[in-house]
Amino acid sequence: MKLPLLLMAVATVLVAMGLRWREERMGGARPRGFVAGKKAAFNRWLTAAAIAAVGTSVLLGILHWAQF
Repeated sequence: MKLPLLLMAVATVLVAMGLRWREERMGGARPRGFVAGKKAAFNRWLTAAAIAAVGTSVLLGILHWAQF
């Protein structure tokens, strides 16, 4: 397994946990119904994956530019 893929997977899980913690802390209304709950969870994971992808790309770009 390549390091960037592992880094992106770990970052996705951590960001998703952070987003869920933030949603619970903010006290927002929970989605009603099974489909609405699954849709909200899918949206959270998709957002986490996008943030992790951008973060990983930026981090690896900086490391490449600095030639570490």
